[in-house]
Amino acid sequence: MAPQSELTLRGIVIGIFITLIFTAANIYFGLKAGLTFATSIPAAVISMAVLRKFQHVTIQENNIVQTVASAAGTLSAIVFVLPGLIMIGWWQDFPFWMTFGICLTGGVLGVMYTIPLRRALVTNSDLPYPEGVACAEVLKVGTETGRSGNDEGNHSIGRIGLRVVIVGSISSAVFAVIVATRLFAASVSHYFNVGTRSVTGFDFSLSLALFAVGHLVGLWVGLAMLVGALVGWGWAVPHYSTLLDVANGSAAQLAQAVWSEKVRFLGAGTIGVAAVWALVKLARPVISGLQNAWRSTRMRKARHGDALPRTECDIPISIVSLVIAITIVPIIWLLMDFVRTSGLHAHVMPLVAGTTLFILLITILVAAVCGYMAGLIGSSNSPLSGIGILVIIVVSLLLMLGFGHLYPGDEAQALVAYALFATSIIFAGATIANDNLQDLKTGQLVDATPWKQQVALVIGVVAGAIIIPPVLDLLREAYSFVGAPGAEPTRALPAPQADLISTLAQGVIENSVAWNLLGIGALIGVTAVVIDELLARTQTATRLPPLGVGLGMYLPTSTTLIVVSGALADAVFNHCAECKSGPRADTIKQLGVLLASGMIVGESLIGVVLAAIITFSGRDAPLTLVDDEFAKTSLWLGGIAFMLLLAALYYWIMRMESQATNQNEHSITSSVNVQE
Repeated sequence: MAPQSELTLRGIVIGIFITLIFTAANIYFGLKAGLTFATSIPAAVISMAVLRKFQHVTIQENNIVQTVASAAGTLSAIVFVLPGLIMIGWWQDFPFWMTFGICLTGGVLGVMYTIPLRRALVTNSDLPYPEGVACAEVLKVGTETGRSGNDEGNHSIGRIGLRVVIVGSISSAVFAVIVATRLFAASVSHYFNVGTRSVTGFDFSLSLALFAVGHLVGLWVGLAMLVGALVGWGWAVPHYSTLLDVANGSAAQLAQAVWSEKVRFLGAGTIGVAAVWALVKLARPVISGLQNAWRSTRMRKARHGDALPRTECDIPISIVSLVIAITIVPIIWLLMDFVRTSGLHAHVMPLVAGTTLFILLITILVAAVCGYMAGLIGSSNSPLSGIGILVIIVVSLLLMLGFGHLYPGDEAQALVAYALFATSIIFAGATIANDNLQDLKTGQLVDATPWKQQVALVIGVVAGAIIIPPVLDLLREAYSFVGAPGAEPTRALPAPQADLISTLAQGVIENSVAWNLLGIGALIGVTAVVIDELLARTQTATRLPPLGVGLGMYLPTSTTLIVVSGALADAVFNHCAECKSGPRADTIKQLGVLLASGMIVGESLIGVVLAAIITFSGRDAPLTLVDDEFAKTSLWLGGIAFMLLLAALYYWIMRMESQATNQNEHSITSSVNVQE
């Protein structure tokens, strides 16, 4: 039976309102720390809280709200590329229509290209989609406990599930607030010398949300990331640090510099190989998905649309093709306008024609790769900036080979700016594809109608494209960006990914990039692919996902190590559940998923609140209660509290499930006695 309400005006309005908050927060975090967070789960929680006051609310309508909000929130990752135009001095501000056009056209392409990928990567795939599954669980629990009924067993389990989500949310939110006061340390880090000249170290973030991501991605992805971290920090950082001058910096500064300037490029090379291999493996299911999409269109035209289940009805492929064709027009206008004002106008036709064709072709490849990566490790930890690195290298190479001899020396800056501009459009599509398939997985699990959710995704793109330009310009005016002309270093936002990508564009076009590092990373990736394929032929579940290895090198250890810890904890927790609980193991595992979902919800919501406080107060740490002398104490307090809290939460959900089972058995026994 079709749901009573799904794509509603109130749902769209609520989704757009949440978008305003989450997009602004994500833009600031992306520029400040080089990270963005997935907004699906927080949006779902807010949606359920608001829509619960209305009548005839369905789980599908709540799903539409989180879809709109998450699409716009993930589009904010455009800050990984676009500020590069400010950093190189090409733009002085973010022109609204240009920035809006980049976000809108790239985002719409991302949505359209994910539609034929849905069957290949969601319906007919065993990818875990950790955040999509977590969001679906939150929606199910919230909806189940919001309904009235006489089924005591289901109602009891539903209440317990929602209680687990709420407790997980409150626990991570409170912990995040205490970290913001600096009473608890944000991380445990230690950098040290290895021998006489080399250095290494680690940074272990005390983040319940990142720990929860590890719980959701599972053991083998976590172990692959650990392998990558060991390669990066056990070999690469010590090796390359011996080649640099250590006299003018501490071990921590040197290690971070080596990782940023050397090891991340190794990780980018590995991610590139993993991405290409993923495309090769996806070729057949992607083609199958396209064939199914065309088949669905023919069935509709033949008036056999009723033969398709509602949950398999995408936007018709004919409409998808039409929207893509229409989107080409503003893309051409944007490129021509940029070329006319950049000094490249003498070659406007070959530049625009070649770039338009490249954007159309490469975006569908990037969409497939990003969707696959999001399905493997989640949207929040998918290495979007790694995709940006690969795209900017390819774009810059093509421009250098085609036009480098025509624009030497200082004139090459125009090619650098054009490369960043074109990459921004492609990257907007990548960010949307990275999130959309995650949303479509959530929709599959809550019995949503795909075409309605795809319309909501387009609405989210439009909302995000409207809010991103003024927020970017506000932050540029208030802080500017590190390296930008006239920026004050003490106040400027680092925008690390945009800095790296703009540096790469300049390096490729000016022929100064370190190809040897990318090549070594590619060899590591090939090795990981071979090992993973050999393991796949065995009779065990042991795997070594190549993307996980690349992530372990590319992401900072503050992210990698805590995700690995969560993955190991998930394996131990599931093993204990199977040993001690027997037939109840699946229920306990489900409560573990809900607990992890709640921890992501709590810290994400607090992240939004803190971002707003930081942005409007103008202070980097407005909640600080202690000075730097308290750092050593806060380290011990934070570390001990983190471990004790996790142990208590895992023990608590074990006890909760046992109590629920006993209550249900008691209710059944009482009912039987009354009937007798």
